[in-house]
Amino acid sequence: MPAPVHFEIHADDPARARKFYGAVFGWAFRQFSGPPTEYWLIDTREPGAMMGGLLPRPGKLGTIAPPNAFVVTMGVTSLDDTLAKALAAGAVVAMAKFAVPGIGWQVYLLDPEHNIIGIHQTDATAR
Repeated sequence: MPAPVHFEIHADDPARARKFYGAVFGWAFRQFSGPPTEYWLIDTREPGAMMGGLLPRPGKLGTIAPPNAFVVTMGVTSLDDTLAKALAAGAVVAMAKFAVPGIGWQVYLLDPEHNIIGIHQTDATAR
């Protein structure tokens, strides 16, 4: 059965996006010269994790509501610590922290490029 193998982040300002994701998650970026556009490979620094890419947004963001998105949720050991880092780095809360009963804690953010990302902390006691 098909499964995700790569993710991409579109950015109006790729340098700003690299700074944000590096500060919040500790990701590393390496410029890749294959595609016909600026492209940065993302190393999440987690063995066996899906790798990604970052590139200039191919078009203007529309005014549709809600935004058209395919959301990636990051698993973290401390949602509160990661949320504080993300807000300090320029994120905005899109959906406040909430319990997924018996599973964990979740929050949705808008990164500085206006992309929706999820942050999740596993916690079987969440209510």
